[in-house]
Amino acid sequence: MEQERAKQIQTMFSRITRRYDLMNRVMTGGRDQAWRRMAARELRLGACGLVLDLATGTGDLAFAVREAYPDARVVAMDFSETILREGMRKARVRDEQRIAWGVGDALALPFPDATFDGCTNAFLIRNVVNLPLCLREMKRVVKPGGRVVCMEITHPQTPIFRQLFTIYFYKLVPIVGGLIAGDPKAYSYLPNSLTRFPPAEPLKRIMQEAGYRDVRYRLMGLGTMAIHVGEV
Repeated sequence: MEQERAKQIQTMFSRITRRYDLMNRVMTGGRDQAWRRMAARELRLGACGLVLDLATGTGDLAFAVREAYPDARVVAMDFSETILREGMRKARVRDEQRIAWGVGDALALPFPDATFDGCTNAFLIRNVVNLPLCLREMKRVVKPGGRVVCMEITHPQTPIFRQLFTIYFYKLVPIVGGLIAGDPKAYSYLPNSLTRFPPAEPLKRIMQEAGYRDVRYRLMGLGTMAIHVGEV
């Protein structure tokens, strides 16, 4: 069952590659790039750090890491080869040569323990079929003292805004996704994936249970987006 669901998610992201960046801008009111820059700064990298960016998609968070830490090197990984190729194309346009690109599974990372100085991801952990395993894998490949930074949509807690967000995310996003990306089914999946996903405070506890230290989070976008940071 988990393998089937993972394959469906992989296929879905491959289908929406062409309009993926545009839909991110539309759904977040153009704020997703600023949030990625905030996430990158949470790494607190030293000189010449090596970072793993998981579920890199078209590479925007990997690029944000490189902008925040000009001497850093990044390994950008995604399990959709189609969307990864778009990231590689953008890197060529930018003449970005310090990002290595590769296809891989966040639940079985092909790296030895303690390989990286930090790990980032945006819109990954809501989509994995085994969240605790994903968290453990990221922790495993980061060196002691490094940070794992997770940026993800979350459940707003303010009652009135929560109702407005529910209407927007569950009703309007699939319609907009159909018009812009030509794939209303994919953008119907996104709200449903949030329904299954823990809110920010329970997610903090899940990270603590996975062995992370000093776990904290920051809410943005009127409480619709969270950046969780855990130390290894």
